[in-house]
Formats: sequence, structure tokens, C-alpha cells
Amino acid sequence: MTTQGSCDIGLIGLAVMGENLALNIASRGYSIAVFNRTTSVTDAFTGGRGKQPNVVGCHSLTDLVAALKPPRKVMMMVKAGPAVDELIKTLIPLLSKGDVIIDGGNTHYADSERRTKEVEAAGLLYIGTGVSGGEEGALKGPSLMPGGSKAAWPLVQPIFQAIAAKVGPKGDIPCCDWVGPRGAGHYVKMVHNGIEYGDMQLICEAYWLLKQGAGLSNDQLADVFAQWNKGELDSYLIEITRDIFTVKDPDTGDFMVDRILDKAGAKGTGKWMSQLALDLGVPSTLVTEAVYARCLSALKEARVRASKLLKGPDLTTHDRPAEFIEQVRQALYASKIASYAQGYVQLAAAAKEHEWPLDYGAIAMMWRGGCIIRAQFLERIYEAYKAQPALENLMLAPYFADALAKAQQSWRHVIATAATIGVPVPAFMTALAYYDGYRHATLPANLLQAQRDYFGAHTYERTDKPGTFHTEWLDLRRAVG
Repeated sequence: MTTQGSCDIGLIGLAVMGENLALNIASRGYSIAVFNRTTSVTDAFTGGRGKQPNVVGCHSLTDLVAALKPPRKVMMMVKAGPAVDELIKTLIPLLSKGDVIIDGGNTHYADSERRTKEVEAAGLLYIGTGVSGGEEGALKGPSLMPGGSKAAWPLVQPIFQAIAAKVGPKGDIPCCDWVGPRGAGHYVKMVHNGIEYGDMQLICEAYWLLKQGAGLSNDQLADVFAQWNKGELDSYLIEITRDIFTVKDPDTGDFMVDRILDKAGAKGTGKWMSQLALDLGVPSTLVTEAVYARCLSALKEARVRASKLLKGPDLTTHDRPAEFIEQVRQALYASKIASYAQGYVQLAAAAKEHEWPLDYGAIAMMWRGGCIIRAQFLERIYEAYKAQPALENLMLAPYFADALAKAQQSWRHVIATAATIGVPVPAFMTALAYYDGYRHATLPANLLQAQRDYFGAHTYERTDKPGTFHTEWLDLRRAVG
């Protein structure tokens, strides 16, 4: 039995993620003290899945703190928001200088920025860490993105890197590294989630194109995604999509996916990324379209009514399905490149804004395993930033620029086909629009600036000389008229 004052780490909150993280920590040879606000939950855990010598159940926060060896490390796995602030306030008087408080929830980065300063002012250390991978990842190896008090990192590094997913040729590179100060860890997790929104929407659009535009059955879709998972698109999300198409409903015998209502939910991190992109002035259009697509799906009753009134083209299936499948694959890959490029541009803008020394290649490796967006593709991103640490946009890296060039004809054909047959593909379309907008040296914003100056005297810059200018448009018009 582990004695008082000898546990390596404490964990508060024994919901699914907290419970599985506790078991993961214990399985790596670390002793852990656990506490849940509802005592019966703690007892059920320590009497069931957590019934092992290096797991200690505690019935109060005082007991939890007493069970830890200094410097104490306390990880909170509770619902993000005011509850975290209240818990921190309760913990601070119980802890000693140099102890570490860790927030592993889906917290808004600004809260972690504030809390790091508050906890450090009390003489303690603070970590806000992204935890990705869901229930299975928490148990077997998540992706961890810690940020906060730099001095806390050496204290938690052995545990965090032991429990994290491992990648690399030898399977020994942990998907966990120090991200940066204050709220950097939670910001990186938010961008991960935003990219996840984009990935999922793109896959859904590919599915709908193949079903509506090529007439593929669920069995055929499963085969397509199985093949895709062997190449450039090899990823967790493609893998589980393949699996989904094979599952039958035990009650009806129908494919389960066809019995699920087309009304999507969201927890908010995608919306955060989109809102913060607007604040920074960066075009993270993929996540925004993905959020809007979920919002539109939620209008199920309105869409059913509209479907009886609004007309579109007759749905026709592609007469060369094998060719179309390959074109959709290329369009999906190209759109995915644009999506990740946007995510990294936003990370770079946030790093500049908040003075975070982010390592973009290391972030790619943190996402390489354990998390929802884990994919072979991320190794290419790691290589791109290793070759050019100051890379301005992922699309400019030679590998990705070449991939986009090769996929371009198919990408455009797929989007044109979708528009022609009336299948909505907002994420595919915005990905191509971003690519086309970024590759043009000139855009029609000159007219936009003229309009702004005309009605609001907002001024403009010129192409032929420096400075800021304003034109009295009506006067000049009268002069020429």
C-alpha cells in the first residue's frame, strides 16, 4: 500500500477522461492519489478499475495534498470554466511554494494566461495542458500539449512523456513537449480542435460526393476509405470513417450511419478558433466553414421544409466512378493541406501577439500520435518546418506546393461537379478559394479600398508612391462628367 506523502501526482475529477488518465499514469509505474467531489465515485473507482497498490483514493482535497510528495503536482480534470477557478482558490492555501497545479480540461487559452499569473503570484507553478485522444487516448496514450510556468515542466516531464502516445521508427518519440508560456498549450489544443473540425467536414463532404455524385454504397465507401488509409490520407479519422461504413444497426439490420440524424453538435473550441482568427486578422476559413456547416445541419426542421420549396439541378451520378473517386481523393488531400496551412498561420500570428516561442515542427510531432487528427501527413509538416523553421505558409514548402499543383485539376473538377449537381461542399470550396487568393499577387481589394474611401473617407495606399491618400470622388466625377 502506498503510504501518505509518497504519491507522485494527484488527480481531481474522475469522469471518463480523468479516470482513464489515472489508470494510464498508474500503468507507467507512478503512484497517484485521486479525488472526486462525489465520494462514492472515488470509492467506486478505487474498488473497481483503480483497485491497485499505486492508486490511492482520497475523500478530501486536504487528504489528496497530504498524500503527495513534494514538490506536489495536482492535475485537475474538471469541467472548464468557473469550477476551475474555484478549485484553484481552494488548492492554493493547501499547497506550498514550488508545487504545481495542472489544468487538463478544454480551457480557453485566455483563462490559462490569467491563471498562470495568478498562481505564480501565490508562489506556485501552473500548467494548462491540452489533452487529446478521447477516452482511448487518455488510457493508452494521449497527445499532450503543456504550457504555463516553464519551471514546472521538468517536474512533470517524466510523467507526461511516459503516459503520452509514442511515434517514430522505434516508437520512442513522445507526443508531448513543452509548448510555451501561459496559455500557449491550450491555444495549440484549440487550433488542434479547429483543424479537427475542418478535417471532419472535408471527410463528410468527400463521403457525400461519393454517395450522391458516384452512387457508392456503404460497402463500397468502406473499401474506398480503406484504400485511402494506405496512402497520403493515412489517418485516424479516415480509419474510423472506414469502420463506420461497415457497422450494422442490431435493431434494424440497416447500416448504422444511415440511421443517424444529420444534425451535428459542437462543444465550442472550433468557434473559439474562428473568433480568435478574426481578432488576429488571419483567414482561418476552413474551421469557420466547418462550424457553419454544423450550424446549418442543426436547422433540420427548416431544411426539411425548404427541401419541398427550393429547387436545384437534377442529381446525376458520375459516369466514370473510379476516376471520380481518385479526383475526390486528390481534392480532399489538397483541401487538407490548405486547412493545416491556415491553422499554422493562426498559430504564428498568435505566437507573435502573445510572445510565445512556438516550435511548429514539434507541434506537428505532438499531433502525430494519440490525438484525433493524428496522421502520417503530420510527418511531412514536421519535415517542412525542420527544413524552414520560419516558413511563412505551409503551402510554400516544396513538398506541399508540388502536391497542390498535382491535385489542382482534380480539385477544381470536383468542386465544379459539386456545384453542377447541387451537392454542398463549403469546406472544399473555401479551401480552393484560400489557395487561389493566396497565390495571386493582386486581388480586387483595390476596388474595396476605393469604395471605403468613397463612402467613409477611410483613405488608401497607392501602388506608385508611398503614403496615405484620400480622394474626393464626387468632385472628380463631376470634373470628368
